[in-house]
Amino acid sequence: MKAVAKYFSGIAHGLKTLLTGMKVTGYYFSHARKEIITQQYPENREELQMFERFRGIVEMPHDENNEHACTGCSACEVACPNGSIEILWQRVVDPETGKKKKIIDKHVYHYAMCTLCNLCIIACPTDAIVMGKTFEHAVYDRKQLTQILNKPGSKVRADVKD
Repeated sequence: MKAVAKYFSGIAHGLKTLLTGMKVTGYYFSHARKEIITQQYPENREELQMFERFRGIVEMPHDENNEHACTGCSACEVACPNGSIEILWQRVVDPETGKKKKIIDKHVYHYAMCTLCNLCIIACPTDAIVMGKTFEHAVYDRKQLTQILNKPGSKVRADVKD
């Protein structure tokens, strides 16, 4: 007799926990978000917009005159925890002042080593680099993940101070 009571109390307890779970599920079902959350990727590739806080690949924006804001201070290179940014520069005599000035040869970015931590962006005093919104970077060769951020023939904007 005791075994039968234990059997039925186990069934009652199971039904009670099932109803508790169904209550939680029913609450979230009835209070669902109204906006569409799911993206139909890759069908909507043209109109796909990443959200505001998305951290993609590091980019260096250039204006229409092929000018950027990077002074070559190496703050981003120092702030990077795993060395995915490398700035190659040289000192050249400035014809206006006659003093030696740092000129960037290449601003190298190794995406294969980047953890997308955003520390380089925070460390940059001139806001020369930003986190982009692109996310499709699959390649067959790792060498293609190394990029030169400054465009050929680019120079520092006149309003940016060292």
